[in-house]
Amino acid sequence: MFPRSVQWAGDEERRMESVSLSREVAAPAKTVRAAILDVGAFMRGAKFEEVTVTDGTIEIANSVGFLRIELALDVVDRPGAVLAYEQREGIFETMDTEYRLEESEAGTTVTATTEFAVDAAFVGPVFDATVVKRQRRRELENQFDYLQATCE
Repeated sequence: MFPRSVQWAGDEERRMESVSLSREVAAPAKTVRAAILDVGAFMRGAKFEEVTVTDGTIEIANSVGFLRIELALDVVDRPGAVLAYEQREGIFETMDTEYRLEESEAGTTVTATTEFAVDAAFVGPVFDATVVKRQRRRELENQFDYLQATCE
């Protein structure tokens, strides 16, 4: 799906970190797809403090502890994904997220996967991959809650 490591200048290689969650939504895939493709509302469902969506770009801002994180994300076409985006500007060396749908007897299973590598300049005792994973899980759970409230 995504690369497992990234090569940077100076031949250093950093391990990609990953967060993946799934949830069953008791609604048809076309209903869930429509809710996700209302990208502004869907991203606000993550409870980011600021969300702006324009022409294939998503800008989000959120506070994580004492840090304010601002990301510019490009929406990309990825086969099989209902929505996928990659960081263009922000605190990560790289960050990709995709949302996939699979119909089931009970409705639709939504799977969200984010893979990232934290920029070494931001890694420290307060901010590391563990903090990012915990925050990202919370954001994805919020988005799943939004989908359930909107679609069911």
